[in-house]
Amino acid sequence: METAGLPTKKLRLHLVTWNVGTASPPPDVTSLLQLNSMGPTTDMYVIGLQEVNSKITNFLSDLAFDDPWSIFFMTVLSPLGYIKLSSVRLQGLLLLIFVKHVHLPFIRDIHTHYTRTGLYGYWGNKGGVSIRMSLYGHTICFMNCHLPAHMENTEQRLDDFEKILEMQFEGEDIPSPLDHELLFWFGDLNFRIADYGIHFIRESINNKRLSLLWEKDQLNMAKKREAFLKEFKEGPLQFKPTYKFDLDSEVYDTSEKKRKPAWTDRILWKVKNLSEVASKEGEFPEEENPISVTLNNYVSHMSYGISDHKPVTGTFKLEMKPLVSDPLVMLNPEGEWSAEHDVLIHYSAAPELPSSAWDWIGLFQVTFKHVKDYVTYAWVEDDEISSNGNSKQVYMSASEIPKTGEFLLCYYSNNLQSIVGISEPFQIQPSQTPIEKDVPEEESSWRQKPDNPESDGDSENRKDI
Repeated sequence: METAGLPTKKLRLHLVTWNVGTASPPPDVTSLLQLNSMGPTTDMYVIGLQEVNSKITNFLSDLAFDDPWSIFFMTVLSPLGYIKLSSVRLQGLLLLIFVKHVHLPFIRDIHTHYTRTGLYGYWGNKGGVSIRMSLYGHTICFMNCHLPAHMENTEQRLDDFEKILEMQFEGEDIPSPLDHELLFWFGDLNFRIADYGIHFIRESINNKRLSLLWEKDQLNMAKKREAFLKEFKEGPLQFKPTYKFDLDSEVYDTSEKKRKPAWTDRILWKVKNLSEVASKEGEFPEEENPISVTLNNYVSHMSYGISDHKPVTGTFKLEMKPLVSDPLVMLNPEGEWSAEHDVLIHYSAAPELPSSAWDWIGLFQVTFKHVKDYVTYAWVEDDEISSNGNSKQVYMSASEIPKTGEFLLCYYSNNLQSIVGISEPFQIQPSQTPIEKDVPEEESSWRQKPDNPESDGDSENRKDI
């Protein structure tokens, strides 16, 4: 695939970290997600939550269905053209990634992982949840952590983060988190402000002299002395400490405990330094790092009062040379679609597509929320009606076609566990005549649809999608 002369890809990423204190979602997240921003459109939302309600009844319910927070963000973002790409949960820790449809064919090798650190690794109230992917051919990892609380536990926080960094994603040839080209580390990291008393800290905040507190921030101090943290970057802490607040207020803790304010909620990132790798191996890099990160905005959002933490967001510009320029599958609806007749899908696959008998093409509304949110589907092998080299046709039965609306088609690769091709949106025309749904018996026998893509069909070969 020729990519040498391709222009640099620029992507806007908006990352949220929020300890929600077991609360339900707020009525509005317009400012949190910058939905009214006049700037460039966000390409990807990465949302890391901590202390999502994980009482046993809630947690068991959430295992069977999407949790309220996932449903909430899907409801907000899907009408704007974002799909939930992936998610991972460990009790109260939840990580969600939403992406614009246009990028789907260029995001591959998505894997998730979680690491328990609470109660010596046996309990998931603390730990990390991670999602990694290849984005236009570049490896990126997102790591949402909830580290141990309290002033005196700095070393435990660092030990736990080192343990989380040592985890390995399942699968062949997947780098460790630190070996990704870009690693984001965020969450309720629970680092506190050392040495200073509560009155000095509060006076410094009230007088807007936050810089007086920076040098005693435990994470800032650890970054200077701990080798494994030195390459992590963070924007300036020019927002007030985000913990601990009385609920539904901008007032710091007035309870008997009177916790000292702290910047517990943080977003850091690390770009793999290729020049260091090359120099260790006695080589000289021919060009700069293939991916660059610019932090455009690092702020807290004081108006949200559902928990004792304020959410923090970081808005980034990613620039990279795309190593992947073409989708693995090109597909489109053939002719005019209506529910009056069977319809055809044309697709062509690149030779490098690792095709499978379990690959399928889904028909989705343009506002679909996630990959399971299809209207109907066709198995690419069982429902194929013609093949000419790489060019193939698949049919969908009239009985399964919606009467009208705007839709798109997606090709799902079972081996890659991701959408590898997406059509342009198209209209299904309203029916002109009453639809006869009965299918002759001899015809129905060869049109019998196999198990749907979410069923267990063959537990050895088919994974959940």
